[in-house]
Amino acid sequence: MTNITKLLCLGLCLCAVACGNPSQKASDTEFTDSVAEALACGGQIDLDQLQWTREPAACEMKDGVISITTAPHTDLWQRTYYHFRNDNAPVLQMKTREKFFSFMVKTDFTQSHQRFDQCGIVMYLDSDNWLKGSVEFENEEFQHLGSVATNNGYSDWATTAISADVKTMWYRLSRREDDFCIECSTDGINFSQMRVCHMYAATDEISFGIYACSPEESSFTAVFTDMKITECAWKAHDGQQPDEE
Repeated sequence: MTNITKLLCLGLCLCAVACGNPSQKASDTEFTDSVAEALACGGQIDLDQLQWTREPAACEMKDGVISITTAPHTDLWQRTYYHFRNDNAPVLQMKTREKFFSFMVKTDFTQSHQRFDQCGIVMYLDSDNWLKGSVEFENEEFQHLGSVATNNGYSDWATTAISADVKTMWYRLSRREDDFCIECSTDGINFSQMRVCHMYAATDEISFGIYACSPEESSFTAVFTDMKITECAWKAHDGQQPDEE
């Protein structure tokens, strides 16, 4: 645990003892660091602290389960190759200034059945700067497991084809200052790297969480469970030393 996290966790614990309220709502203070509070609670995330960047067609949050129903023609993409800008996907996030941590979530997209339906993990800073990882439905034979990093208004897309039979996926987003790693897992235990990237706008406070969308004429319900914050699982590099500046 970093020194910053230790101090924040100590402050949160003292506040809980003094006030008798260990799950203070985000609206009660000007800024609640969701990562520090979750780490102080053993990784458990208070769903009341999640905030909508954009709300979906419908949503239900109960007993640690979040169900998001998408509206047609919702998506996240900026400019590259397609030359259009889509910035209306529902995004549910928490805030932090902690520089080293990991966020995990399980996604269930059993109901997705139309082209480009998707749901997954996201770090949405603003229209021109965001990061996402998801499975995107293509057809009854295969779908795209991929990630998008958008810096300064331009998106890229890295994908691999997986079987259309896959209907659940775990994701892990890890932060090391302004560098990020997205990993995926089919069992929630063994994770494989999807992407390592630098996010230019992620120098201090960030927002991150989950999203779902349906870019074409469709709608489905995505289910998110097993959300957890941990110490950074993406360890410091121990190989080639950095160049001297």
